[in-house]
Amino acid sequence: MNNSADLLKELRIDRSTPPPSPSRRGLWIALAVVAVLLLVAGGAWAWFGRDKGVEVHTATVVAIGNGGASSSVLDATGYVVARRMATVSAKITGKVREVLIEEGQHVRAGQVLATLDPIDADAERDLAAAQLAAARSQAGSVQAQLHEAESNAVRLGSLVKQQLVSKSQYDQAIAQRDSLRAQLSTAQRNAQVASDQLRIAGNGVDNTVVRAPFDGVVIAKAAQPGEIVSPLSAGGGFTRTGIGTIVDMDSLEVEVDVGEAYIGRVQPQMPVESTLNAYPEWKIPGKVIAIIPTADRGKATVKVRVGLDVRDPRIVPDMGVRVSFLEAAKPAAAQQPQGVRAPAAAIVQRNGRDVVFALGDDDTVQQRDVRLGLAMGDDRQVLSGLSAGDSVVLDPPDTLADGAKVRMAPEAADAASGE
Repeated sequence: MNNSADLLKELRIDRSTPPPSPSRRGLWIALAVVAVLLLVAGGAWAWFGRDKGVEVHTATVVAIGNGGASSSVLDATGYVVARRMATVSAKITGKVREVLIEEGQHVRAGQVLATLDPIDADAERDLAAAQLAAARSQAGSVQAQLHEAESNAVRLGSLVKQQLVSKSQYDQAIAQRDSLRAQLSTAQRNAQVASDQLRIAGNGVDNTVVRAPFDGVVIAKAAQPGEIVSPLSAGGGFTRTGIGTIVDMDSLEVEVDVGEAYIGRVQPQMPVESTLNAYPEWKIPGKVIAIIPTADRGKATVKVRVGLDVRDPRIVPDMGVRVSFLEAAKPAAAQQPQGVRAPAAAIVQRNGRDVVFALGDDDTVQQRDVRLGLAMGDDRQVLSGLSAGDSVVLDPPDTLADGAKVRMAPEAADAASGE
């Protein structure tokens, strides 16, 4: 019994000692995690939920110019051509012995470009020289015989007067003299013909030498030693028709095809500005040389020749070029404000009015009414509503409104930072 009572006493709860307090460490960890999650959610909402604006492309408005500057009334494309270009060939058919040119080489008028094998030409010249020598020798022999016959005729003439010889002997001497005179004339003419033949044979030898017809630059080398060249095509693939091609770089000009609907804007001697596709920042001044008085029925265009006021090694034949036809500069007293030049893609219609959207400092756009002037290729003349240096939105969407927030397209932003 006593043992059981002692055991029950040990199982009794001692309420005099306060229970231990739970640890607060887990509570603080939980609160920290909740705070981090709230911060992340708030940042994500701020990033994804904010208004980024409409993505747009922009361009800068430029001034047309002041003073005596001219503006473009028409733009056209064409190519650089040479008015003086020749594929040099031999005058005769022959085998090439030597070629003395290379592409890019500058040559002078009369400079030897190539030589042909002169064996046949030399043989013909030697034959003509021998024939001339024979003709002259024959003429000399007849000349000596004629001198003797004339002396004999004079002597017999005096004897016949003295009746020492018969009249028939005198007449025979006179006939022989006249015959020799005729033979001498024929021999002299034969000698002249032989001399002409020798001169022609000499030209044949000279024709084996190919010379440059004018100063220029070699742009093509067409023949090699050992090949047969001929001024006429002989058929097959073994006969060349030329030695090389030479271009006079001082004769370069531009040929452009202008649409029939716009040819009225072009006038002879009209100032132009040419831009090579290879050098887009280089503006080359010039003027209209002539308007070819015929049209291309298939393309509905008229060809216009344009001269270049600049001679430069960078300008070469067959280069692509863009030509801006400029209106003549006005006198100072007659000048009017020219406005600015803006891309035509930035001009749209809103409620029947011509407007543009100009970019503000706070990445918002302002809708501005504009008054338009002349068309300038891909641009338009804006007489009012814009100033030089303004940035305008290209191809603005229909939903873009005044005060709307915009952002630059990535490629446009990269280009702007690169500048």
